[in-house]
Amino acid sequence: MDTVPFLAHQIREALATLPAASEQWVLGASSKLGKVMNASALLALLASVAPMMPAVDMTVYQPGTHIAPSPLPPPGPSSQGEEIIRQFVGLSRSTEWNLVDKIQFEGDTFEPEGIVRLGHDRYFVSAGEWTVPRSTTTSGEGFAHMIVFDGKGRRVADATITEPGDPEYHGGGIDYDGTYLWATLAQYRPDSTATLVRMRPDTLQPEPLLRIADHMGAVVHDVSTGNILTLSWGARSASLWNLQYKAEALPAFTAPRAVIKNPSHYTDYQDCKFLGHSQRYGFRPVMLCSGITNLYGTTIGGVALVDVGSMVPLFEVPLTMMSDRGVLVTKNPMDVALVNGKMRLFFLPDERNSTLYVYEAA
Repeated sequence: MDTVPFLAHQIREALATLPAASEQWVLGASSKLGKVMNASALLALLASVAPMMPAVDMTVYQPGTHIAPSPLPPPGPSSQGEEIIRQFVGLSRSTEWNLVDKIQFEGDTFEPEGIVRLGHDRYFVSAGEWTVPRSTTTSGEGFAHMIVFDGKGRRVADATITEPGDPEYHGGGIDYDGTYLWATLAQYRPDSTATLVRMRPDTLQPEPLLRIADHMGAVVHDVSTGNILTLSWGARSASLWNLQYKAEALPAFTAPRAVIKNPSHYTDYQDCKFLGHSQRYGFRPVMLCSGITNLYGTTIGGVALVDVGSMVPLFEVPLTMMSDRGVLVTKNPMDVALVNGKMRLFFLPDERNSTLYVYEAA
């Protein structure tokens, strides 16, 4: 048993049963600290130490280089959400797009599923390596990776974040809240199982939070409310969670606080980014999602502004740009940011040999 995570878990469980006034512990004179420590502060300390364990099978390609920026930047999408929304709702299907940057990512990227841009010089990519093909009745085998690239596409680190033989090896779309990367690890088939995890960008050590009795892909985290939204296979429904409410002890499954049916059948969302509570939409929580849909031999792609609470698309636009390998850019990961005051969309559509396509509206 890992002592520090176990102690952090025990303290968290104890705090849940205590009134706020009781969360003050006095360490005795024999303590080396010899001072009063708040229990919540101790928990935070332990939580900060726990991820210092080595990430699972981490390969560092640039020794001496920080994996993540220090200090960590704020989450770009949610910290710039209102202006991103203002520019996004000005788009249409006739909007012309300029390819402002194209960055070849170094090495095998397997199948990219989610991307987070941390500042101008780091990209975190959730990717799946498939070693045994799946079928209609089996999940196959493989590994989930979190791969880090610098702003020029050079590989910084690659962490294998699942164990050999783990059936939940499919990492979905990812989100970043200023402290953690949020992800789901799921069996690679619908109507299966998943685990919600978070990890610090500087360690890439996954922290399992709760288990889910369904396949889950993309995830977003609303820091202000603690709500977490995960999307099912094809984003046909969404499940709402909140860690302020006690989850079942692992490996038992936790029931979601709500399941929300997706009323839109236009796009199967692959990757989403939380944009905050939008003034334009009555301070409702909103997210930006991208994806594709295959219909009658035709693949269509698009990006949508989505109400987190209802899954209703508030505004959506089709995108027809293709990668150099003939794939719609919205097929896999997406991120969004303001750069020099203009909204940029970041796409990583191709598998194994991936190029990042960065677009601005003309």
